[in-house]
Amino acid sequence: MARTSALTENPSKNFIKSFFLRIFSLMIIIGTIVIFIDPFFHYHKPWFGLKAVLTDKEYQCIGSLRNFDYDSLIVGSSVAENYYNGWFNEGFGCTAVKAVRSYGATADLCYLLDAAYENHNLEYIFYSMDTSSLAADPIPTYELTGCPMYLYNKNYFDDVEYLYNKGVLFEKIPYMIANSLIGDYDANDSYNWAQWKEFNQDMALGLYIRTPDIAPMKEKEYYQNVLDANINLVKKQIENHPETQFKIFFPAYSMLFWDNLYRTGDLEAYLYNMEQAIAAFLPYTNVEIFYFQDKKEIVTNLENYMDTLHFSPEINYYMAEQIIAGNEKLTKDNYKQRLSDMRDFAYEIVYELILPYEHLIRTA
Repeated sequence: MARTSALTENPSKNFIKSFFLRIFSLMIIIGTIVIFIDPFFHYHKPWFGLKAVLTDKEYQCIGSLRNFDYDSLIVGSSVAENYYNGWFNEGFGCTAVKAVRSYGATADLCYLLDAAYENHNLEYIFYSMDTSSLAADPIPTYELTGCPMYLYNKNYFDDVEYLYNKGVLFEKIPYMIANSLIGDYDANDSYNWAQWKEFNQDMALGLYIRTPDIAPMKEKEYYQNVLDANINLVKKQIENHPETQFKIFFPAYSMLFWDNLYRTGDLEAYLYNMEQAIAAFLPYTNVEIFYFQDKKEIVTNLENYMDTLHFSPEINYYMAEQIIAGNEKLTKDNYKQRLSDMRDFAYEIVYELILPYEHLIRTA
């Protein structure tokens, strides 16, 4: 009887063994597919004819910086995402990729710069510096904002979240393959979102919600502590990499941005922050600074914008062309006057230029 019982148990044991072997084999196959295609470029750059389909910056930017071939970076917030990489490649004879982060806080962008410098010698950094970034907390926010840290850290033991992710397997991999084989995706348009947006006065005014009251103006040194910390973060990058040419530029926000700064009491502090940052960066021989916030014909034309900050790709192109040509450059001799004129322009916006639009602006 014992022998008969043992024989009847063997099929069950064999089935369980076979089941787990199949599961294990399936896991190996799935993991191999993800590693092989690697849509987030966590392990390697694109190969076997696949394109660098870059559409998810929180998931792909860090991997592309570590694994792609390039010698220059386009750095900034969402307003920098609509630059066509090829403009800078042709203008400066370089190969650029984007290092971008929503909101563009200084600490976040310097985090990306550190990742790029791990395995790359950079010839140029085209740094779109947001005015607000100088007043942001000087600590990286990736973990605090829920970014997939298994892609950022170098602990491959937690890559299970990437290797066995149905979104990666059934959405990201097919999307990458489709755009590589049958789509017209251009890697120079990495992270570009403009093709789905409208830029006109109605959009810009519709998305601007104005505070009904005007707050007391802050002292210009209000952000001094975080300002100093953010300046030092950028200075560290400049000083540690004298071989890199830093092309820092302040992009052209709409006049709604300056109206909002005035009404929230930040105008004088933000102007002061810019002047202090520019004064700190100008002495370096590997730094050039370009200024576009005082371009009246752009800033006051709301047809160029979709909200207070985000401008059309035509404005991206204009600024890229000016940087390539060496125009709109700040120097030790002219920067104080340019910023003084910017201050006058900002108050002209508040007291005169915004008035014809007030009946179209919503208040909170």
